[in-house]
Amino acid sequence: MTVMLKSLLIPIHPAGWPFIALFAGITFTLGWYLEPLGYVGTLLTAWCAYFFRNPDRMTPTRPGLVVSPADGIVQSIVTVVPPEELGLGDLPLIRVAVFMNVFNVHINRIPIDGVISGKTYRPGKFFNASLDKASVDNERQCIKVKMKDGREIGFVQIAGLVARRIKCWVSEGDMVQAGERFGLIQFGSRVDIFLPKGVSPLVTAGQTAIAGETVLADLKLEETARAGCIR
Repeated sequence: MTVMLKSLLIPIHPAGWPFIALFAGITFTLGWYLEPLGYVGTLLTAWCAYFFRNPDRMTPTRPGLVVSPADGIVQSIVTVVPPEELGLGDLPLIRVAVFMNVFNVHINRIPIDGVISGKTYRPGKFFNASLDKASVDNERQCIKVKMKDGREIGFVQIAGLVARRIKCWVSEGDMVQAGERFGLIQFGSRVDIFLPKGVSPLVTAGQTAIAGETVLADLKLEETARAGCIR
């Protein structure tokens, strides 16, 4: 509860105010008829505000760094063929999947400087986003950024069991910078990012990632994938 109250001092994203107002209205109505339900509603309203918090982030600015597009846990790092609609070809690439639970910040951020070279929405199902099949079957928004050197990085907003609304504010041709806010998924889901061929991740599965701050890879670094262990 203390964490939630502190979060109220952080700016709330405008997309959250209609939901917060709805929660507050229901809370008032419930509390009017039965006081204990009003207390429950107050906690849920505080959680709703907590969900839509929109903190600033300190993004590293060195060229070549790929930052996490989402807050959450690095759920998996695997080599797979990217979704066809992403337009990255049919050769396997390293995919880093970041899973967001309902308590993570849900503002998504651009992973690297460049130009939006592709944007494709695909309707689908709403399996639990922690399942691997969610990458193939679930509703998703695919985005691609082309860098100055011509290489492209693709990332995918994936809806989940609870998340039923994907928002994306960028369009093809937009110039973007690493750490820039580009979207939001309501409520809880995952973002996959596909690294260019030959680039190894600098994170491990199970690691906590912070959108716009955690470096997932370095395009200028010739280093093999890092191993990790729980300590």
